[in-house]
Amino acid sequence: MVLFTTKFVQRASLFVSFGGLITTLITTFLPLWKTMNSDLNEMENWYEGLWHMCIYTEEVGVHCKAFESFLALPPDTLVSRVLMCISIATGILGVAAAFFGLQGVEIGAGRERMKRALLILGGVFILVSGITTLAPVSLMAYLMVVKFWDENLPDVMPRWEYGEAMFSAWFAGLLLVIGGAFLFVAVCMGDHEAKLQNKILARNQEQRPRTLHYRKTEII
Repeated sequence: MVLFTTKFVQRASLFVSFGGLITTLITTFLPLWKTMNSDLNEMENWYEGLWHMCIYTEEVGVHCKAFESFLALPPDTLVSRVLMCISIATGILGVAAAFFGLQGVEIGAGRERMKRALLILGGVFILVSGITTLAPVSLMAYLMVVKFWDENLPDVMPRWEYGEAMFSAWFAGLLLVIGGAFLFVAVCMGDHEAKLQNKILARNQEQRPRTLHYRKTEII
């Protein structure tokens, strides 16, 4: 189709990747990764994120407290925090590299190879960012399911459940993976267009000497 040109795929991929990066950045600092509501006290709702733990009561409202010690964090929260920070860093590098590799962005004349390398580098960084976003949220989801159905815990004990931030993290990770994958598609499309242009130029160069030869024979 005419719409799916190399330039369009590049910009669409970068737009999707940038949306995933912004969603990842917001999700990382939201205290809504876990939620818990006790049957013993329905007036309290507990929320936990990677940086804060919050409690909501109808009398006081929302009261949050940051985790005091980095080393005292639970292993899943510690790993998730580190991976999400890696995701943000690689996402920023990937979006920046892909931006300078876009068609129409001038970084110097005759540097098509550099722009192609920047697109590939951006795609790699964005894919890494998507994987490091999906990994921690999937790990925490798995551990919550295991603990939720643990038969050794009494039924009265409240259990953590999925929070809204986990779903936004899954969505952000998918956006980053899709955006990074389509950057490679754009690179392949650019290579295909370059091959077609080289073939057309080669045919034109072959046809020019023949026409000149025919003109000379006609004059003679």
